[in-house]
Amino acid sequence: MEKSNNPALIDLPKFCDPRGNLSVIESIKNIPFKFVRAYWIYDVPAGRERHGHAFKTQEEFIVALSGSFDVVLNDGTNERRYHLARSYYGIYVPKLTWRELDNFSTNSVALILSSTFYDENDYIEDFEQFKSLIRDNNDRFAQNI
Repeated sequence: MEKSNNPALIDLPKFCDPRGNLSVIESIKNIPFKFVRAYWIYDVPAGRERHGHAFKTQEEFIVALSGSFDVVLNDGTNERRYHLARSYYGIYVPKLTWRELDNFSTNSVALILSSTFYDENDYIEDFEQFKSLIRDNNDRFAQNI
């Protein structure tokens, strides 16, 4: 799968069977990175939100395994909301993308696959600091053209 610097909804293989359906996520094949860590968010009270942040290097793939929730992504200029409600598709979140999770339904489970091991130094937890970092990166890029 080709890597992109843009968020993308990605359909996952879905195998239908009278005994129950099955979907699969394979590194590189279904998502554009090799994942080394999986974690999940659950028991979020209905309608609540999770604190926003971005990562300097980490990429993520987020799937609603159960229930539904919204993923709100911001590139420093534009914001877009994605509603995840099925386990056979998810959202690719590239590095340097601010993300928030909100609008959780009761008993929802968010699975997050990460391209890196946990590193608290990779987190950007202040939105203004995030926008400043994006501006600095864009300025450096423009100077190198």
